[in-house]
Amino acid sequence: MRKIVLMMSVSLDGYMEGPNRELDWHLVDEELHTHFNDVLREMGAFLDGRVTYEMMAAYWPTADRDPAAPRPVADFAAIWRAMPKLVFSRTLSRAEWHATIVRDVVVEDIEALKSQDGGDLAVGGADLAAEFLRHDLVDEFRLYVHPVLLGAGRRLFPAAADAPKSLRLIETRAFGNGVVLLRHGRSQGTG
Repeated sequence: MRKIVLMMSVSLDGYMEGPNRELDWHLVDEELHTHFNDVLREMGAFLDGRVTYEMMAAYWPTADRDPAAPRPVADFAAIWRAMPKLVFSRTLSRAEWHATIVRDVVVEDIEALKSQDGGDLAVGGADLAAEFLRHDLVDEFRLYVHPVLLGAGRRLFPAAADAPKSLRLIETRAFGNGVVLLRHGRSQGTG
């Protein structure tokens, strides 16, 4: 069965974006970008919210046309264009680049999607990640902790009233730029 994988960059103090939705603090160098490409190339689909999809669609379809684009950027442009995408939006009327619009997160539909053949499913976007977390749909967490203190912004994990979730460590990896991957999965016996 395919897994829902939440891949997100976070600051050391737990923010996924700055107070004005800034992402310019991400420390993505060639080593880290190549790693992202290697992981994302194997996914079966990208599950994005509208804001993330629109941000990606504004840049990645033509990013490799720039002759000065670094190799990992050009590689990801090809990965992004070819990857099937589900865009969760109640307002978007059309989407391109192998994208299908989905109006709501319906647990049964996500479970049916997971049971299909193919690679794992990468969920991205602040609002969509929160919705998947609220429905306990995330099977694996790949958190890329950047050595940056933001002090304010949007936290990856909003306060939750339900019971704590136990996870098991799958992998850690330190990158040369100081970013650390913390990869966790569901504990044995949970979903």
